[in-house]
Amino acid sequence: MSAISSHAQIVGSLDALTLLWRTEDDTAAFARRLAAAPGLRNACIELHGDLGAGKTSFVRHLLRALGVAGRIKSPTYAVVEPHEAPDGLAVSHFDFYRFNDPREWEDAGFRDLFAAPGLKLSEWPDKAAGLLPVPDLALHLAVREDASRAVRVSAHTSLGQRLLAEVGT
Repeated sequence: MSAISSHAQIVGSLDALTLLWRTEDDTAAFARRLAAAPGLRNACIELHGDLGAGKTSFVRHLLRALGVAGRIKSPTYAVVEPHEAPDGLAVSHFDFYRFNDPREWEDAGFRDLFAAPGLKLSEWPDKAAGLLPVPDLALHLAVREDASRAVRVSAHTSLGQRLLAEVGT
């Protein structure tokens, strides 16, 4: 039995849910549930956590669950990696870890990317603070001593609340 069904709702409300991902399979199961949520198509999701917390791993599982094939690499050096799901869904995966100057935001055309339809996934969003739109969902991942992940999923918009309700049941 996965942590989603047996341990997912440690603490839950309309605005937040705390999960325990014991294994990579639990991460994948949550990603599949989120991928099945209809509102995900135009969501903006922030991923917070230290290096090695599992942010990129979660994104890979989510993209696979959406049907994205081929290599899925971290956008650490490119800052953004575009993907397209088989149904035409555009996904932009951002990694602002190396982001140093807010002017980079404008120069790179990120405002246009965030305004376009599609799913936006942002790692290290704090490095672009004040420039990103309010996220629909924010995932905060923390590695526990036993290598499991404590994950707090919080909703910041009405779309985020709907997504949280769909994955938290």
